[in-house]
Amino acid sequence: MSTKETSRWERQTWPELKRLAVEVPEAGIHLQKSRVLRREKDLPRLRAAGSYFDALFGEDPWYRELFSDFRELGADELPAGIASGCEFGSVCINTMLYLPWLVGQCRANGVAFRRGQVAHVADAAGLLSSPQHYDAGQKADVVINTTGLLASRLGGVADAAVHPLRGQVVVVRNEAPYMLTVSGTDDAADEMCYAMTRAAGGGTVLGGSAQRGQWESQPDANLAVRIMRRAVALLPELVPAGAGIGGLDIVRHGVGLRPARDGGVRLEKERVAGAWVVHNYGHAGWGYQGSYGCAERVVELVDEILSQPKL
Repeated sequence: MSTKETSRWERQTWPELKRLAVEVPEAGIHLQKSRVLRREKDLPRLRAAGSYFDALFGEDPWYRELFSDFRELGADELPAGIASGCEFGSVCINTMLYLPWLVGQCRANGVAFRRGQVAHVADAAGLLSSPQHYDAGQKADVVINTTGLLASRLGGVADAAVHPLRGQVVVVRNEAPYMLTVSGTDDAADEMCYAMTRAAGGGTVLGGSAQRGQWESQPDANLAVRIMRRAVALLPELVPAGAGIGGLDIVRHGVGLRPARDGGVRLEKERVAGAWVVHNYGHAGWGYQGSYGCAERVVELVDEILSQPKL
């Protein structure tokens, strides 16, 4: 999550995600209460604001302004070892539904999709949807660079600040009573504890990790056990009484490589090898929650480019 100073994208995105959850069920987003817990032993680190996820756990978080139902949890609602916490009405996205829905929305608005390979970002200007246009040498006016993690390797970009934050999860059929995120774990500094139940039978995602610079795509069995143990300890409602992690009905194990970037998201225009490029990458784990705000800024930058005389 961003800091208050860089929260524009999330502030602009939240109203649209909430609208979709209420008005567009086919988008695969639903409303869900969220609880954020701050462990006592994490408070010195959180107050120093030194880590990627710390903004989420601020003791006076900027995002309290977004939610009319935001409240601090009472002492009687806090598990052992938790110094404080808050609760608010958020949303959870079933990405298996949401991404295809977005593709459909694009097609309904005249977007054409073309698959190709490029070694340099400027080459993408030639990948127009019509082979006739491509053969005639016509090129796009603007390239939007949303290459995520591979912005670190793409010609014309090769951003050395981009790196993976490896996240591992366990998806289970058990339902969580609310979305939960905890400020840290006793297992490792780059491991996390969170749980969220996706809409429309998407299962409950248990996490996780944030392993900087790790490209491994296969799940770690030992980490999976730690993830499940942490989830059951903090959310005993997930399983029948006394069942432990054996009470979890596992759907699958998953790994994702978050496209993080030192210095935060890169959202700017640039002239590269004769082509105008608008960069929009480096969102790490907050890409969905900042997506509409970032898209609005991309449109602003494209408009700036198109309003200039062509070179």
